Amino acid sequence: MPLCLIVDDSKVVRTLARRMIEPMGFAIQEAEHGADALDKCKQAIPNFILLDWNMPVMDGLEFLTHFRALPGNEVTKVIFCTTETDLSHIMKAMEAGANEYIMKPFDEAILKDKMSQIGLL
Repeated sequence: MPLCLIVDDSKVVRTLARRMIEPMGFAIQEAEHGADALDKCKQAIPNFILLDWNMPVMDGLEFLTHFRALPGNEVTKVIFCTTETDLSHIMKAMEAGANEYIMKPFDEAILKDKMSQIGLL
């Protein structure tokens, strides 16, 4: 079963995302911030990461930079999920190794569409 890591400091967002993604056949792990996520990734590289930008301890962009330096990460698809809407943020995310970018709030149709576009569905 493919593994999805949901990284967001909001328990509500993590719970909603879990309810959308789990029925698609993914095992789910959750992390409250980038440092927690990086620790989890060092134990098992996920197939898919849904990643918030603004978090305490380590933000999403810093996490992604560290994650993309780990061996074996090449197969992992990353979707940034954030309220940051300006083009410079989107470009930074893509340059750091994100595969796609969605804005909060999002729904299941938007998430499935982005997942399909990057080959997860």
